[in-house]
Amino acid sequence: MSSTMEPLILDMVEWIAREPRTYGEVMDAWRTSCPRLTVWEDAVDRGLVAREMRPAIGVMVVVTPEGREWLQAHGRLAPREASPAVTARIA
Repeated sequence: MSSTMEPLILDMVEWIAREPRTYGEVMDAWRTSCPRLTVWEDAVDRGLVAREMRPAIGVMVVVTPEGREWLQAHGRLAPREASPAVTARIA
C-alpha cells in the first residue's frame, strides 16, 4: 500500500469508529472517481470496516475488531474505546 494512502485510511476508519455511519453517509464522504484513491475499497479489503444490516435502519458501516486493533496500534484509539465484535456482517 502506498504510504500516502495510509493516513487517509486511518482518517476514514477513525471517523467511522466514533459512531457507526450509514452506508450512504460513508459513500457521500469517501467515494471518489479517482481510480488511484481507493480508501473505501482498501479498508474493506483489509477487514478494517464492514457493512452491517440493522433492522429499521438499514445498512450501516462499522469498524471491525481488527479495525479497532489497527487504530489502537496507530495511536488513534485508546484501549478503553475498543468495543466488542461486530454482529451480522453482509457482503
